[in-house]
Amino acid sequence: MSDHPGLTVGDKYFAEQFPLSPLDDFLIHQTPDPVRVMWTGDPRAYERYWMVAHDTTGDVLVATGGSFYPNLDRAEAYAIVNVRGRHTTVRSFRTIGADRAELRIGPIAPVIVRGLREWRYVLEPNEWGISYDLTFQDTTRQIFREPLSNSAAGIPPGRRNDVTTGFESFGEVSGWVEVDGERFDLGPGSAGTRDRHWGTGRGVGGPAMSLGAGLHVGTNGNAFVPFPDWTIWGDRLYYPLGDARKGCAKVLKPTRRLRFEPDTQIFTEGVVDYQFDTGEKTQLHYEKIGQQTAFLRCGMYGGTPGGDIHQGGYDGPDMTEGETFDVTRPETRIGIRGLDEHLCRVTRDDGTSVLGVYQTIDPVAYEACVSERKGWDFL
Repeated sequence: MSDHPGLTVGDKYFAEQFPLSPLDDFLIHQTPDPVRVMWTGDPRAYERYWMVAHDTTGDVLVATGGSFYPNLDRAEAYAIVNVRGRHTTVRSFRTIGADRAELRIGPIAPVIVRGLREWRYVLEPNEWGISYDLTFQDTTRQIFREPLSNSAAGIPPGRRNDVTTGFESFGEVSGWVEVDGERFDLGPGSAGTRDRHWGTGRGVGGPAMSLGAGLHVGTNGNAFVPFPDWTIWGDRLYYPLGDARKGCAKVLKPTRRLRFEPDTQIFTEGVVDYQFDTGEKTQLHYEKIGQQTAFLRCGMYGGTPGGDIHQGGYDGPDMTEGETFDVTRPETRIGIRGLDEHLCRVTRDDGTSVLGVYQTIDPVAYEACVSERKGWDFL
């Protein structure tokens, strides 16, 4: 499987010990089953991590994520680096093997240093000229996301509905990113957001496994913004670790006024009014920084450009691939738009300004404004 020292996914002796795996030696069991036996037989069951980070200037944007599909015996990961519009992606695929504690997939090799507190994201040197070594230290309180699933509302009728759960957080980021031999240090003030989600569905397997439902590449898009006193992550407001406020707050439906590029219908600026279930209200002004966007089609959300590989859809031999796009060119952006992470300068109505991410589905957000969908308008 691999000649990398310490990589256990190819240990020939694990096969004869099935269904046991190295994780069964830890005191972590929640059911009578060994860890390799999933709670569901749904082939679209997944475990997933995701992270976006940036430096203090906005010149460097990194997005990475990976998924295990235990019922398909497939593992995949992607790493995206955008430096001033040079958008490079590395994707890698392998079978899961016996050791689900081993996260390495090709040159993408994250490590969980301390659960709920610290991850190390590593992309080793590769033929596409990008690499990084980033430490992410969580600074906000993670809250378990209770599954939201109406079991009677599956598609087709009579099938139990899909379910997703997990947690999210923000954190401080340190380390370096290298692009074609030029190194960028991420010093104090560099930041990011991450999540750990698991469940079933969410676009796994692409159209062939959609079961008649629409492919999930997000819903209305999200915002990921870390103000010092609170952070907004989609539909939730999170607080710093140790904050006197308990739990988290819920973000109610926002009212958006958005501006788009006329030739690509890709987001450029927005003013969004928010209300929280605490009764508080705020207005945020998003201004995209240059062409600092992570285009997540390159991460298999909605099918890769050119290859149309969907999350969980690759079933070939172990493989690593990649590409570089010049996203300063409008014709390039329009060809890879979809679920997009736009790095923005975000200013609160009290004048506080930070860097954050505004996520849109392009051009769906533009079309929502055209159709005068409730809560959507042009700026």
